[in-house]
Amino acid sequence: MNVLVTGGAGYVGSTLVPLLLADGHRVRVLDALMHGGQSLLGVWTHPRFEFIKGDVRDADAVRNALADIDAVVHLAAIVGDPACARHPDVSRAVNLDASRALMEASRRAGVSRFVFASTCSNYGKMKDPTRYADETSELAPVSLYAETKVAVEQAMLGANGANGMCVTPLRFATVFGVSPRMRFDLTVNEFTMEMLTKKHLVVFGEQFWRPYVHVADAARAIALVLAAPREVVHQRVFNVGSTAQNYQKQQLVDLIRSHAPDAAVEYVHKAEDPRDYRVSFARISGELGFEVTRSVEDGIGEVARLVDDGVIQDFADARYRN
Repeated sequence: MNVLVTGGAGYVGSTLVPLLLADGHRVRVLDALMHGGQSLLGVWTHPRFEFIKGDVRDADAVRNALADIDAVVHLAAIVGDPACARHPDVSRAVNLDASRALMEASRRAGVSRFVFASTCSNYGKMKDPTRYADETSELAPVSLYAETKVAVEQAMLGANGANGMCVTPLRFATVFGVSPRMRFDLTVNEFTMEMLTKKHLVVFGEQFWRPYVHVADAARAIALVLAAPREVVHQRVFNVGSTAQNYQKQQLVDLIRSHAPDAAVEYVHKAEDPRDYRVSFARISGELGFEVTRSVEDGIGEVARLVDDGVIQDFADARYRN
């Protein structure tokens, strides 16, 4: 297929693009390069790769990017609660308004498939923390980031959300692991880096749960949805991750200990956290046969090797954070 990946230079996108090329697709990336474009150097000369520098809010750039496209993977966003809280107007314009406009422009352009990167943060704080959230659970977004994702999902899943185009929202667990566009502001990566380089880590709310998924497995899930029969994925939500990869923050620290035994960890207890949830990933496993290939422990080892081998040294550089 001819696939457009918005945000293709980002953390997930720069992992996805080489995978799609390896699968035989032609890939066009639309990206404003907020965090630079070095992550695309590995695919830059590939004969089936094309790049358009542009913002998803720019209707002309979007129209040009959609020419002759069969499928859209929409990753471009202001990602994460802190970034959205810092720039709420921009976040609404990018994450909500531009996403809806892109979906409509894709329909008009004759795109057959539209995959949207959503988030398990949509579940917010579970009323019963002993239960696992699944795709039928109540959505309780507690941040602007999650609110925009829920709103786009609702537009996709509503009565007029299809209109001939196969649409699939994917709710990703918190992503971790090494990517061409590396990030150290994601929990697993950040904890590992700080325990190794600073020998000190402050953890807020060590008892609260989150699900996690490796960036390579997140990319694999997208490729799997693109290849799946339309009737299996059309207007079907999938959580992306593994039920076995739900962890409390203190459990993450325990896993990192073998790499940083001398790190001091300070726990700041919090009685409440608006994002305390465990998630079931039975649907994507049962219906699409998806299983993760890398665990949180694997991701910790990857980041530890980056640090120990000196591959990255300026961990405080802003390009590694959103």
